[in-house]
Amino acid sequence: MLDPHFVILGALLNIIGSTGYIIDTVRGKTRPNRISWLLWALAPLVAFGAELNKGVGLPSLMTFMIGFGPLMVFIASFANKKSHWRFTALDWACGALSLLALGLWAITREGNIAILFSILTDALAGVPTLIKAYREPESESGGVFLFGAASALITLLTIRDWNFATWGFPAYIFVICMLIFALVAYPRKKEVLA
Repeated sequence: MLDPHFVILGALLNIIGSTGYIIDTVRGKTRPNRISWLLWALAPLVAFGAELNKGVGLPSLMTFMIGFGPLMVFIASFANKKSHWRFTALDWACGALSLLALGLWAITREGNIAILFSILTDALAGVPTLIKAYREPESESGGVFLFGAASALITLLTIRDWNFATWGFPAYIFVICMLIFALVAYPRKKEVLA
């Protein structure tokens, strides 16, 4: 088990990953899905509030950074007109379902329910980016996801009191970030038409 202050290292990794993604976005190299990135900002920030309410403490810094970075990416996506991804019906549907999950949390007002619905919101928001990373991995930058996974792993290694409030969001972030990173770093072979 790591000292809880290692979470600060994880936060720095999030800053590094987000900064690289923001630079790639402004340059037009990366084309973020604005729906995913806006909801990826909202869901963790809601979970952060719930974690504070449940007394999670320093490990909640990772959750805050997982929300703050995407908020900056979302804002940066407006700096370069060519840097945003086109929206499909699936994007809008996942966005609507994500907002519904966030609304359900607002009704319950219970910390663990908020964290669960934040994970659901975040996962639904990520579906369009997962599909985009699978179909067009060159439209993504994998570094932000690798740094996010490292931050989540560090946070998990600092947990002393294992309950859903402390491990739920970091475990989910580790899985989703590693999945997207793998899709970007190891793209599928494109079929060649003869």
